[in-house]
Amino acid sequence: MRETLRPLSWLGIVRLGLVQAALGAIIVLTTSTLNRVMVVELALPAMLPGVLVGLHYAMQVFRPRLGYGSDLGGRRTPWIIGGMAVLAIGGALAAVATAWMATWLLAGITLAVIAFIMIGIGVGAAGTSLLVLLAKRTAPARRSAAASIAWVMMIAGFIVTTLVAGRALDPYSGSRLVIVSSAVSAIALFVTIIGIWGIEGETLPSERVSAAPREGSFSKELKEVWTEPKVRRFAVFIFVSMLAYSAQDLILEPFAGAVFGMTPGETTRLSGVQHGGALTGMILVPVINMLMPSWRMQTRPWIISGCIASALALFSLALAALVGPRWPLQLSVLALGVTNGVYAIAALGAMMNLVGAGHRKREGTRMGVWGASQAISFGLGGLLGTLVSDAARHFLSSPSLSYALVFTAEAGLFVMAAYLALWIGEPLAKDDTGNSMTLASHAGSTT
Repeated sequence: MRETLRPLSWLGIVRLGLVQAALGAIIVLTTSTLNRVMVVELALPAMLPGVLVGLHYAMQVFRPRLGYGSDLGGRRTPWIIGGMAVLAIGGALAAVATAWMATWLLAGITLAVIAFIMIGIGVGAAGTSLLVLLAKRTAPARRSAAASIAWVMMIAGFIVTTLVAGRALDPYSGSRLVIVSSAVSAIALFVTIIGIWGIEGETLPSERVSAAPREGSFSKELKEVWTEPKVRRFAVFIFVSMLAYSAQDLILEPFAGAVFGMTPGETTRLSGVQHGGALTGMILVPVINMLMPSWRMQTRPWIISGCIASALALFSLALAALVGPRWPLQLSVLALGVTNGVYAIAALGAMMNLVGAGHRKREGTRMGVWGASQAISFGLGGLLGTLVSDAARHFLSSPSLSYALVFTAEAGLFVMAAYLALWIGEPLAKDDTGNSMTLASHAGSTT
């Protein structure tokens, strides 16, 4: 008789979502608030936080290998808790490094490099093992919904952190930044332990993998997966769309501070508006799918619509940069959040449905390839966004024009992503029975 573990209940799925929320709470401070402090309060080049955040994403290209490492013992809990501990320490050190930059610039930058390497490794270890555990312990019929719950709870972590930390940071000081960031890291680690404790259960003998796998097995598996056309096509789409999605992350708060004269607390709360809009968009898609069941198979139109709407929202931010304080900035940021949320949840639904399609079951490796593509894209997005912003400001001598140029370029990337999404519906592979498959025919409900 085959050994099995009972699938997770909805409560168990929510508990894993709490871990995702804790992860997001630390990330939002390091990628948004600290970068704004470096650029506005410390008057450092935007390229500096761009490089640091790019470094943390560079470390995440090891996600497939980290996940493979957790497979060796068949246990995900130690990797999740250990990864979150590394992430929490890195988040606190990043705040200390930012405070040091005000008086000891070189020491602050050195510590920041170490901190962001830790952040990248922590996110890769905890995040990858969390998704593996969620996929393995969730019943197939609930996997898409479980992924949506985890993503929405991560956004909820963004919102709560930005709203609470935004108020706690005013009036700004370096010591206050360190205290707030350290408190967020400690709380996030505690929530992770509470959320994950006892949920994995005992590892079954059938799930254990030899600690000495055959040499070269991982590299061979990775090469074989990359030969699948659907994997390559979806990886390219993820790269371009996430490049557009992430390029505004590091410049939105500096933009609001430089053009609209907002304080650190105000720009942090503005990020909360954006993430609130993203949460609304992510909830909107499954709600409409519930009300209109015939739309459940229409993953590709959701993706294309989300990309085009995101492009329009970014164009409105470009106009905001030119018009200035008279523009309803919060409305544009809210629109960007909603449209990004629609795109993200639709792309996630497509990813969850495509991951099991192919000649063999290689879900972890496929997800690792797409995760690596997303990580590289996010890193380049932040780096290129800040680089173009700095370069445009240098040549145009106008912050408003430079930010307008960057937002317009990001809108163009989303239009390109919408075009690439047309190819997602092409026959990409055959399923295990030999039947041709497309994303539209394979996709199920995202509710």
